[in-house]
Amino acid sequence: MVGLVFVGVVAGFLAGISPCILPVLPVVLVAGVTRADGSGELERGAGEPRWRLGRPLAVVAGLILSFSLLILAGSEVISLLRLPADSLRDAGIALLVLVGLGYLIPPLGLLLERPFARVSARRPSGRAGGFLLGLALGVLYVPCAGPVLAAITVVGATHRVGLTAVFVTAGFAVGTAVPLLVIAVAGSQLSGRIGAFRRRAPLVRQVGGAVLVVMAVAIAFNVFDGLQKDVPSYSSALQGGKKIRKELNTLTGVKHTALTSCDSNATGLINCGQAPNFTGITAWLNTPGGKPLSIRSLRGKVVLVDFWTYSCINCQRTLPHVEAWYSRYAKYGFVVVGVHTPEFAFEHVVSNVKAQSAALGVRYPVAIDDNYATWDAYDNEYWPADYLVDAQGDVRHVHFGEGDYSTTEQLIRQLLAEAHPGLKLPPPTSVPNLTPTGELSPETYLGYERLQYLVTSKPVLKDAPQVYKFPERLPLGGLGLSGTWTDHAQEATAGGGAQLELRFLASDVYLVLGGSGKISVSVNGKATQTIRVGGTPRLYTLFHASASRTGTLLLKVGHGVQAYDFTFG
Repeated sequence: MVGLVFVGVVAGFLAGISPCILPVLPVVLVAGVTRADGSGELERGAGEPRWRLGRPLAVVAGLILSFSLLILAGSEVISLLRLPADSLRDAGIALLVLVGLGYLIPPLGLLLERPFARVSARRPSGRAGGFLLGLALGVLYVPCAGPVLAAITVVGATHRVGLTAVFVTAGFAVGTAVPLLVIAVAGSQLSGRIGAFRRRAPLVRQVGGAVLVVMAVAIAFNVFDGLQKDVPSYSSALQGGKKIRKELNTLTGVKHTALTSCDSNATGLINCGQAPNFTGITAWLNTPGGKPLSIRSLRGKVVLVDFWTYSCINCQRTLPHVEAWYSRYAKYGFVVVGVHTPEFAFEHVVSNVKAQSAALGVRYPVAIDDNYATWDAYDNEYWPADYLVDAQGDVRHVHFGEGDYSTTEQLIRQLLAEAHPGLKLPPPTSVPNLTPTGELSPETYLGYERLQYLVTSKPVLKDAPQVYKFPERLPLGGLGLSGTWTDHAQEATAGGGAQLELRFLASDVYLVLGGSGKISVSVNGKATQTIRVGGTPRLYTLFHASASRTGTLLLKVGHGVQAYDFTFG
């Protein structure tokens, strides 16, 4: 545990110096320079020491306390009180605005600090207001999520908080507090050494209050979301190797298996250990009577465990190969088990999976892994992902993503020959490899959870109708909206006059759609097709060309149609 706590401290420090925390730095700097009660933080007496750590320490202490409690117990508190998911964030924003107004209006600042002063039975010292500001800031503090922070967050969200998790969280908080404390102390010392600050203390306090209010409003309207998504998180690669990741998996309850370090680039058979069983499966499709399968019951057969989800274009391009292998080799002792682990909420619905599996021609057994139990058992991270299991139940080959189908088929044939000496197999399959090889537009989500490429002059409202206008200029890869749209966590729902514009680089453009209604599609100003959306949400093809090209896609979207995710080929 000591090593994990140390890594937590280092991870916290790296998060504290990462560019993605820029939104909180002006607040921390202001906190070190000013105080809310107007009693003279800036006017240091002649006999006072230069290093005034009280208020900066109080600010950072409040920040790490509220941040740590929110990570470990926030979901539990919200669940028990039946509060909306954003309630704590909204409270933090309101408190930050209130503290900012306290800087602008000294009597209000004194009033805010008075409850904290009563605890110590003396006049507010400035530390009380600093601690209050830190509490507000901790709720809004969102550092880059490297492996350590991600593990801590999973622990809190799944209510598996133990002593180790508390110590690791404390280590992370201490590490991230160090650079923030340096900034706060630097602001404090700067204000003490520069006479202009001291002579204009009331004005500095008012400017500081205005900064706090402006930053609170900016955070409320998600002004910094693009920055926090786009800035690379260089901390992830520096948070420990395989040993540390094994300990983090233990912390979150996810077993570390030999599959975690199995070489997915190997072109020959290797041994990655015993295949985990199918765990926590909600339902089975394409098995007699819906009965479950197990790795043990499949001993003697060669098994391909294929992780997929039906609206994923990468999975859909892989399916013809998997289906061809199943059709070609099933009578020789080959079995495919498609583990359907959902990405979107509609993919949790068993009837949707059943309908789309049939539409896609999937005839082999499908395990519905709605709770990610089998996904976690395999320590998987990708759609699609293939795990090739031999007749003894050992994983002998792992492949992530599309492509390299000939290698996988060659190894299937090799394992079948090992399991049945003297077996004569038919020729290999000849399904075209449609894996894209050139540069493509990136996957583009429309729900606010992962909305990244939208170009708009106004902040996106969450779960509420908003009228948009197309930007004057749309960059390559950019997404524009016009008319009324309601943006939800996973999709955007069209309202009156809804249109969507996308500049793409691809030969094929796909979009996951739900709801019901019509979509008129135009490419480079020319109408190409009208799509009727209805039934089970699924992937639709909007554009197809013989070669990759740039273009502008315009969609006129009927009221009630839901748009989830663009993918490209």
